[in-house]
Amino acid sequence: MAQHTLRPALKEFLQEGTVIPAHPLALNESRRIDEQRQRLLSKYYIASGAGGMAVGVHSTQFEIRDPKVNLYETVLKWASEEVETANLSRPFLKIAGICGPTGQALNEAAIAVSYGYDMGLLSMGGLQGLSEEEILQRVKAVAKIIPVFGFYLQPSVGGRIFSYDFWRAFAEIDNVDAIKVASFNRYQTLDVMRAVCASSRRDEIAMYTGNDDNIVADLLTTYRFPVGEEVVEKSFAGGLLGHWAVWTTKAVELLNEIKQYRSGNGGDLNALLSKGIAITDVNAALFDPANAFHGCIPGIHEVLRRQGLLEGRWCLNPHEELSPGQMEEISRVYEMYPNLNDDDFVQSFLQQTK
Repeated sequence: MAQHTLRPALKEFLQEGTVIPAHPLALNESRRIDEQRQRLLSKYYIASGAGGMAVGVHSTQFEIRDPKVNLYETVLKWASEEVETANLSRPFLKIAGICGPTGQALNEAAIAVSYGYDMGLLSMGGLQGLSEEEILQRVKAVAKIIPVFGFYLQPSVGGRIFSYDFWRAFAEIDNVDAIKVASFNRYQTLDVMRAVCASSRRDEIAMYTGNDDNIVADLLTTYRFPVGEEVVEKSFAGGLLGHWAVWTTKAVELLNEIKQYRSGNGGDLNALLSKGIAITDVNAALFDPANAFHGCIPGIHEVLRRQGLLEGRWCLNPHEELSPGQMEEISRVYEMYPNLNDDDFVQSFLQQTK
């Protein structure tokens, strides 16, 4: 298969930074896919002003790849159709989650290209038996098919810690156009940023935060490193986040507010940092770090259920439910931070799509 590369206009858009929600999976009470609501979620993200969607990722549930479930191709197809039907006059990135050993990853990359996806979010999870060099070879193989969106996944949900040298080599791979840092760890985030800044491709790679616990601070920070005779600067351009699967219009507003501040066109830094703490508090309720993130997907589903976008919070795995006390925590943050939800927008959106 010939290498697919990112169109220049989309590459520029990616570099400028945008909001990319991680697309959930809509199920009915029988735990079978609900096509109407799956498509409705895609329509919501498009209408919200998001600049893309990541489909077939952790939030879409890895069980979609189970041969008995077999929904990976279905969710990619439906989301792609909704983007095409919307006939947008603005850029919009279709990103497919890609995971598994090299053979599986190459197969998923080919499927993504066949449905018109622009990039593959390449997970490094579940590959504990491979060396860093073997994982780099896997990345190179996938990058020969589809532009790669790298993904540093935290160990508590199946990822692993990689060395600075790994990321330094990763950044040199042709057709790696972005990296999502979701290490939930400042030290590991620093490793990736420093490695990219030291690389010859530093201007080719857009950095996206996946640190749902530190969204605002990540987006406000400029990293500076001496490299040779110069000082290299790099910032997170945008975010690809499970957190942004809910209250997405507010995420779009937030990124615009941060961009305005970073460009020197006004804004209150202290107010933004305080908002960042409120967003982290919300994330704690949704993602359930108190219980090792057990309820993170049901937490997202519960908000979408309250808004009327999902019928329930069912997951393919019947044991995947809210943790004890998580429902109360979601109610608490809803009440404490009414300015962070987009319930009014969603109600208007649902009325228009009836």
